[in-house]
This record gives sequence, C-alpha cells and structure tokens, in this order.
Amino acid sequence: MPDKNLLDDNNFVAVEFVSRWKEEDIMELYRAGGWWRDYMDPSHINNLIQGSFLFAVAVDGRSGRAVGMGRVISDGVSDGYIQDLVVLADWQKMGVGKMIIEKLIEGCRARKIAWVGLIAEPGKEDFYNSIGFRRMPGHVPMLLDWEARGC
Repeated sequence: MPDKNLLDDNNFVAVEFVSRWKEEDIMELYRAGGWWRDYMDPSHINNLIQGSFLFAVAVDGRSGRAVGMGRVISDGVSDGYIQDLVVLADWQKMGVGKMIIEKLIEGCRARKIAWVGLIAEPGKEDFYNSIGFRRMPGHVPMLLDWEARGC
C-alpha cells in the first residue's frame, strides 16, 4: 500500500515501490536532477528500475505523474546505497524528498539491510541530517575518471 501524504489543500502524493514506470516521467526526473545525457537510451529506463534493489516514485495524486524518485542499489544482504533522489522543482520544499527517503529506509529495514549510505550533494547535508544520516569521518567519496584512464 503506498504511503499517502497531504501536502496542501490541493496536492497529495503517494510514494510507492515500482518495477516499471512511464519512461517519459523518469526521463523528466533525471533531467531535473541534471543526470540525463543525450547518449542515454530511454528504452532502458525500465531495465534501470528493475536492476535497482528498490525503486520508489512519488506520484501526484491528481495526475498520476511521477514527481519524485529515489532508488537503492544493494547486494540484498548487507549494504544499500541510496542514489538518484530527485523531486521536480514545483514539488520541492513540501516533504516529498523526505517521504521518498523514509520509504527507501523502510524498505531496507524490512529486507534486513543494516548499512545504508549515500553521497549528498553540497548544501543538502542538513536535509539528510534531519533524517538521521551523518558524515562518515575518514571516508572520501570517489568516482572513476574515464578520461584520465584514456577511455
């Protein structure tokens, strides 16, 4: 059963786990996050969703459109990583992001995933701190630089 939350007198969202979703909605969310690249193939979006451990969408109760999303990648046994959390600009500052994170955490707990991490964008630390995430002293997030490898 999706979690429903009244955001104001005219808006409510339901956050639900999905195994498929409308490609155009997910593309719009990836674009809003600045993560969509022209070389990406929209026909692979549902493969991305199905390849995730958990994939949650926040659905506008009036239109049925996805207005936010987040996912967990995991081995399904010990660790989970939250990534790709994004909420459309018109829906930000209304609690939608928190609803998505809470749903993902709940899903991890139900599946006995005890270690849940993420990499926060600069300026988002207070948001994640309010939910219970803390900095990991002594750890540095890193990303493979394909160009430096000559690829």
